[in-house]
Amino acid sequence: MNSAVAWFKDVGIADRPTVGGKGGSLGELTQAGIPVPPGFVVTTSAFESFLEAIEKHEPVRAKVEALDPSDMGAATKLSEELRRRVEDERMPADVEHAILDAHEQLSGGHGPVAVRSSATTEDAEDASFAGLQDTFLWVLSGPDMVQKVRECWGSLYSVESMTYRRKQGLPEEGVAMAVVVQAMVDARCAGVMFTRSPTSGDKSVITIEGAPGLGSAVVSGEVTPDRWVMGKITGEISVRDISDKLAKQVPADHGGVVEVANEGDERTGPCLSDDELQQLREVGRKIERHYGKPQDIEWAFDKEGKLMLLQSRPETVWAMKDASKPVAAPQANPLSHVMGIFGGGKR
Repeated sequence: MNSAVAWFKDVGIADRPTVGGKGGSLGELTQAGIPVPPGFVVTTSAFESFLEAIEKHEPVRAKVEALDPSDMGAATKLSEELRRRVEDERMPADVEHAILDAHEQLSGGHGPVAVRSSATTEDAEDASFAGLQDTFLWVLSGPDMVQKVRECWGSLYSVESMTYRRKQGLPEEGVAMAVVVQAMVDARCAGVMFTRSPTSGDKSVITIEGAPGLGSAVVSGEVTPDRWVMGKITGEISVRDISDKLAKQVPADHGGVVEVANEGDERTGPCLSDDELQQLREVGRKIERHYGKPQDIEWAFDKEGKLMLLQSRPETVWAMKDASKPVAAPQANPLSHVMGIFGGGKR
C-alpha cells in the first residue's frame, strides 16, 4: 500500500496521527460493522511530503508559529498567502498518482465523492476542531478531487484554524492534515444524532435532528430540522418537533450542491418514520457502546431507505462540563432537550 493512501477498512481511531480525526473514526466504524460509505484517506504522510516540498522555497510552519493570534490583519494576510501557495504548488507526482489510483478503485474514476478535511487535532475530546477546515460535496472527477484535496490542505491555514492553534499553544510541528475521500450518499433525508441531550446533558435520551436532502443544510444550520427525543433504552419518543422545512440541498448537475424548495409533505411532514427513528436509536447505542462515551453522529438515509453513517465524534460540550460538575440528572420535562438549536459550522 502506498503510504499516501489508507483505506477505511485498514485504519482505526488509534491511527489518528496518520489519518486524522474523521479518517480514524470512519475506519473505526467500518471495522465495527457499522454501515459506512466506502472510502480512503489521503494520509498525513502525503501532506508532509507536500509541505516539505513547498518549504524548500519559503517557510510555512515558522510563519504560523510567529503569528500573533490577536492581530487579525496579520492573520488574514498570512492566511491568504499560505492558502494560495498550498493550492497553487504542484503536488508530488507519486502522491498525485496514488490519490488518483485510489479514486479509480473507489468510484471508477467518475463517481461522486465527498472530500473532507481530517486534521490530526480535530475531534479529540479536549480540542474539537469541527468547523475549522473544509468539506466539499459531490465532487465528480479525479482531477477535481485532487484539487479539493489541496484546498482541504490549504484550509489548515484559514484565519480561524491558525488563530485557534496559536491561542491553544499547539506547536505547528505536530499539526498535519489528512483528507477523507468517501463515496457520496444521495440522501433522501439526513442529519445528526446526539447520544446524550445536547441541551441538558441527560445521558438517558437520544436527540435526533433531520431534514430532507443532504445533511450539509442541517450541520451548517441553514435549515431548521425536525427534532425528536427518544428514550435511549426504551425507544419511547417523548418529543416530536416537526418544522417547516423550506428548502433542501441536493446534488448539482455539474458537481457540488444546490438548494431547491421543498413542497407538500416534504416541507411540512416528518422526514423520518418511527421505524427509521428506531434504526437510528439502535445504531446510536451501538456506536456509543463501541466508544464507551456519548457521541455526536452524522447519518443519512439514501433514496432506497438504507441507513449510512457519515461520521461519529465524541460529544465535547457536556464532556468538558462533566469535569467540573456532576452529570445531569434525567429531565422530567422532555422539552428541555430541544429548546436550543444545535448545529452550525462545517463538520
